[in-house]
Amino acid sequence: MKALVLSDQHTPPTYQQAPDPILEPGEVLVEIKAAALNHRDLFVTQGKYAGIRFPIILGSDGAGICEGKEVVINPALDWGTSDRFQSKDFQILGLPRNGTLAEKIAIPESQIYPKPHHLNWKEAAALPLAGLTAYRALFTKGRCAAGDRVLITGIGGGVALFALQFAKAVDAEVWVTSSSDEKIERAIALGASGGVNYTTPDWNKQLETAGGFDIVIDGAGGEGFGLLLKLCKSGARVVSYGGTIGVVPNFSPQILFWKQLEILGSTMGTEEEFGEMLAFVAEHKIHPVIDQVFSLKDGAQAFQRMDEGGQFGKIVLKVH
Repeated sequence: MKALVLSDQHTPPTYQQAPDPILEPGEVLVEIKAAALNHRDLFVTQGKYAGIRFPIILGSDGAGICEGKEVVINPALDWGTSDRFQSKDFQILGLPRNGTLAEKIAIPESQIYPKPHHLNWKEAAALPLAGLTAYRALFTKGRCAAGDRVLITGIGGGVALFALQFAKAVDAEVWVTSSSDEKIERAIALGASGGVNYTTPDWNKQLETAGGFDIVIDGAGGEGFGLLLKLCKSGARVVSYGGTIGVVPNFSPQILFWKQLEILGSTMGTEEEFGEMLAFVAEHKIHPVIDQVFSLKDGAQAFQRMDEGGQFGKIVLKVH
């Protein structure tokens, strides 16, 4: 089969011939129709993950044909028995196990789910990792409901955009932040009430005029995290699903206890949440936002697009 194979760190994967997957007991073969990138894939090529065995096929998102049925793949492997946190054996598809950036993949049968009928292959491939992450962060942890005021940081990435679409589907009011005025305008076109550019001075004061927020969905961390707490209503939930900017500097704990805030960590989700997310997407006819589509053989260009950081939506690879 053809695949994007990563043979060393600090280089993009190359399109080449790779061995067909060998099925283990309990596994099925999926012919991949389309796959999608996540920042995790890029970070692996940049040497930000230790202990990688080469060669490896990256990719957590994929959709395709399994035994004549149209399916999507749940990339959360071995979550475990608790709905509160993942087990010590938890893995994400695409590292250390070979992933979806290939014509075929062997996957445990429990990881495949029927593809929502209203989605085409590119949209279905864009959904799994970011959709699951957004669903758990917004609903399980954030307890989002109609009428809530939600602030989503870093709009443009897959998780943030799904959180926007999901929140609007339940009639929440959504505001966004970004370093790009264009991305803010595109988010408004998707239903956001407004947004601010966090590279401008006193950006947080601009949001104060919008009123307090019941829920904050953040994937960045960094020094701006403390400012987000000041924008919260009393009793608000602040959900962190990533740390792309980095360490949160010291902030005063007084705001936490006086406002009775909840700071919640969230990553990926359970098998039940994956099924619930697919049903939610089908019920509300949500279409994932696609940034660009590349062929599998042009995978290096797809990684370059992600590295540039200008995408709005998911970067998809057409396989078959």
